[in-house]
Amino acid sequence: LSFNQPNFCSTAAWNPTASSFANRSTIGLNPRAIFVSKNNTIYVGNRENNTIVIWHEESVNPTKIIHGNFTRPNSLFVTSNGDIYIGDDIWNGGVQKWIAETNIFVTVMNVNFPCEGLFVDINDTLYCSMLLHNQVVKRSLNDAVMTSNRVAAGNGGAGPASNQLRSPRGIFVDVNLDLYVADCSNNRVQLFQPGELNGITVAGSESLNPTIRLDCPTGVIVDAEKYLFIVDSKTHRIVGSGLNGFRCLVGCYGRGAQSNQLHEPFSFGFDGFRNMFVSDRFNLRIQKFIYLKKSCDETRGGALALELR
Repeated sequence: LSFNQPNFCSTAAWNPTASSFANRSTIGLNPRAIFVSKNNTIYVGNRENNTIVIWHEESVNPTKIIHGNFTRPNSLFVTSNGDIYIGDDIWNGGVQKWIAETNIFVTVMNVNFPCEGLFVDINDTLYCSMLLHNQVVKRSLNDAVMTSNRVAAGNGGAGPASNQLRSPRGIFVDVNLDLYVADCSNNRVQLFQPGELNGITVAGSESLNPTIRLDCPTGVIVDAEKYLFIVDSKTHRIVGSGLNGFRCLVGCYGRGAQSNQLHEPFSFGFDGFRNMFVSDRFNLRIQKFIYLKKSCDETRGGALALELR
């Protein structure tokens, strides 16, 4: 894997008071896309000046800025060889790949709508979630010719049925090729198993075991223990699942600009130390929440995690 997929205990917790890793001076207005690689390199799309800003090994200042033929990057994915996949915010565009070895951009997927989420799975299949088309599409990067995209989820019509999506955003594909979709306007997270076009609601009020109500989820990560971590943008928090259902992890104090608050976060990632990085859209910053190692001590249990009421 090119990203960190920690193996958390069910009571994992983070310091609720974050530090600002980056602000508007480096990431611009309305920051959305963030990717944290296995070697703790941070990638953020600057939508204001159409660049990708990179911090190697969480350096204090950016170590590289990439300019290219893309507009307002919505989504990012970085593979193990350092190639960067970029979904920009234009119609009838495509997904661009920046090749690390040559510093050249190539188009690797043609789409009619902007990609709000990107993912490359272990079989080198590229996925794109199209908010405006209510669908997730995919294509194999191993195909020599850029063939037509295949449908991974959603029939293209906006709706709440199991084979539909409404404004999908962040996506995640695990090693079993299970596809998780943050189905924003349906206020749920959907699981699409390989070969299945009917999704299973795994988070949200319509799930089999409803323990949380979501309001426009925009990002989802599944850890090695199959626990879900979700950016719930309209409630301005990150929530996670555990043995007893969902709980609030960070941003648990309502909308705001304080260090323990978020304002419509969009996406997130974990570094190798299990710290959490969140793109805090309307506060124009990237927030870093420090993982509390003691939260997984058996003697302390889940006391450090704020349970949902």
